[in-house]
Amino acid sequence: MFRFEAPIYLYLLVLIPLLALIRFFMVRQQKKRLRKFGDLELVRQLMPDVSRFRPMVKFYLLLAALALLIVVLARPQLGTKISHEKRTGIETIICMDISNSMLAEDVTPSRLDRAKMMVENLVDHFTNDKIGLIVFAGDAFVQLPITSDYVSAKMFLSSITPDMIPTQGTDIAAAISMASHSFTQEENIGKAIIVITDGEDHEGGALEAAKEAKEKGMNTYVLGVGSPNGAPIPTGNGDYMKDNSGQTVMSALNEDMCRQLADAGSGAYIHVENNTNAQEQLDNELDKLAKKETSSTIYSDYDEQFQAVAIIVLLLLILEVCILEIKNPMLKNLSLFKTRLILLLFISLTSYLSPLTSNAQTDRQMIRQGNKQYRKGNVAEAEVSYRKAVERNERNPQANYNLGNALMGQRKDSLAITQFEKAAKLETNPLRRAQAYHNMGVICQQHRMFGEAIEAYKEALRNNPTDNETRYNLELCKRQQQDQQQDQNQQNKDNKDNQDKQDQQKQQQQQQKQDEQKQEQQQQKQQMSKENAEQLLNAAMQEEKQTQERMKKAQQQPQKRRLEKNW
Repeated sequence: MFRFEAPIYLYLLVLIPLLALIRFFMVRQQKKRLRKFGDLELVRQLMPDVSRFRPMVKFYLLLAALALLIVVLARPQLGTKISHEKRTGIETIICMDISNSMLAEDVTPSRLDRAKMMVENLVDHFTNDKIGLIVFAGDAFVQLPITSDYVSAKMFLSSITPDMIPTQGTDIAAAISMASHSFTQEENIGKAIIVITDGEDHEGGALEAAKEAKEKGMNTYVLGVGSPNGAPIPTGNGDYMKDNSGQTVMSALNEDMCRQLADAGSGAYIHVENNTNAQEQLDNELDKLAKKETSSTIYSDYDEQFQAVAIIVLLLLILEVCILEIKNPMLKNLSLFKTRLILLLFISLTSYLSPLTSNAQTDRQMIRQGNKQYRKGNVAEAEVSYRKAVERNERNPQANYNLGNALMGQRKDSLAITQFEKAAKLETNPLRRAQAYHNMGVICQQHRMFGEAIEAYKEALRNNPTDNETRYNLELCKRQQQDQQQDQNQQNKDNKDNQDKQDQQKQQQQQQKQDEQKQEQQQQKQQMSKENAEQLLNAAMQEEKQTQERMKKAQQQPQKRRLEKNW
């Protein structure tokens, strides 16, 4: 494939027809002047050594050399350099859920962005492994076939959005089935399917697909992103997604389903939170897989082809010098000045393009390429160029700083802060170092991390005390921190007041319960005393009744006289 690295220089080719037109009018004016002397044929006979065609040939040779020199400046590139290397590693297919539920913000900054960060960190840890990328929602398709080109993997990763699949839903089974058919035919090598999802399987069949992949020697690992308590799904306009009844949709992580899927696939379930524990667990699990030496096709940059064009330019200039404007074969008009001029032009050309011959694209050239893409608004492509520059020279502060800006433009704030810190440590110019700290402060201030933002702004002012924008942001950040503390204190006060009110209400309720218990006891005592009095009265009345009945009986019986005998 043929291309120009700097096609903007091709606009200079407009000079070619312009110079040809100027040459045409000059020849025409020359003929007019010759006609003043007489007939042209007679005049030419008076100048037998002058050639009619050689000046024209020399002009067109110079014109062709100029055109080719412009082509050299545009840096023609042909084909790609493809090398085959032997590597020892594993094969990994990442199945990423990009349904709308992955936009929930129960993890920072969102489930989808958190998943992208994990995959990017995983790629950074890879050295001799192969990676592929599948995205799925209600349907699934291969975003990146399995490859060892990590730069392309990051580029495709950064472009993932839920809009890529119009069919919404979560078909995990289709993603696992597609992943099982996306590996190479290599045997005795560890093959891992990493499913990143919130566990909302709307289609079913995921467990069966994981078991089939296990039978083929592929382990299924599940990264559960989100909170089991659930979170609303933002729509991007400040509102949240609602169902048909107008209620806000709450998306929760289904951990039970994720564990079952990992068990069926002979892998492991890892819960992703706002820390690096999940990343470390995943790296440890992948290290357990068997590694094998495989052949990898490595993509590299386009090869420069300016050397052949530069040689043609040199030959044309030499030929133009050797051709004389007169018919005399003697080299009497070959001036030393022209020879020195050609040699000087050739030396300057080779010195200008010699860095390109030694290295196809240096880190500075990759930075310039990234700057062009960044100015056009292609932030993701600019990130790839900056990453290539960092790979060529890790200690280039400008490459790290520009990469941080590209990440910041894509709201990859944690990664951007890391790059700004590297740039600040490597930068020797205090003004550029101050810019790195300023951007770190802006990111922290946006996330309401006012303490870290204040320290970053102070460090920026230490390097550039005349930066009024940083000073303004520092004062604004301090006020926001004070407001945050006041809000927090007010909230704590309100919570304390509410707690006091609740305690008072509890005490009142307890006092009321005690009063009620006392009243019940008094009522019970009164009731018991009344019952006892009634029982005593009834007993006395019963006893008196019995006494009266005995007296009546005694009165009714006849009296007997007792006789005493005197013996």
